[in-house]
Amino acid sequence: MKKLIIAIDGPSGVGKSTLGKELARRLGYLYIDSGAVYRAVGRQAIDSGVALDDRDSLARIARESDIRLEGDPDHLKIFLNGRDVTREIRSPDASHASSVVAILPEVREAIVEKLRRMGSEGGVIMDGRDIGTKVFPSAQVKLFLEAAPDVRARRRWIEERERGREVDIDQIAAEIEERDRRDRGRAATPLVRSDDAVLIDTSDMKIDHVVERVLEIVESQS
Repeated sequence: MKKLIIAIDGPSGVGKSTLGKELARRLGYLYIDSGAVYRAVGRQAIDSGVALDDRDSLARIARESDIRLEGDPDHLKIFLNGRDVTREIRSPDASHASSVVAILPEVREAIVEKLRRMGSEGGVIMDGRDIGTKVFPSAQVKLFLEAAPDVRARRRWIEERERGREVDIDQIAAEIEERDRRDRGRAATPLVRSDDAVLIDTSDMKIDHVVERVLEIVESQS
């Protein structure tokens, strides 16, 4: 069977990573969370003492940092310059830093090149916000997920609680709204659905149903 590139795009809280990991398990593909790469750059900026308004230094970090993703979907590890930062990149300060660096065109260009190298041989599932439009515009399978705002906020709230963090669901909803505004309004590769992406609303769909639908799409392209 031909090894495909599967691009999954959409805003936060729509189920991109859940779908990507389950597809990777079923297909034996590599799963790449592009957001983890941005978080790693944010983490490196913090650790290096680089100000988040120092665009030149941030772009240099994005170009020069060695970022690798290893392991199966259930045990995915992120290595930054040879160091395991899987947990560190999920900290609040790294999350904030990644949201800042992600809107910078020069940073995004550097990371796009890294992502292309990671998935160049196919057999890969990559999720993000510009995978099908910028990173792999020729991907054989393109998906764009969406869900109702209240559903997305509740999903993120549950994720945070599972990580042992007590957070207010209204605060999460406000953060999601702000992130959407930044993602859709940024100058460099804003969040948009490509014309050839299959739109899937996951609001009322169980993950098994979403997976089965996507597997049918994958089979039609193999």
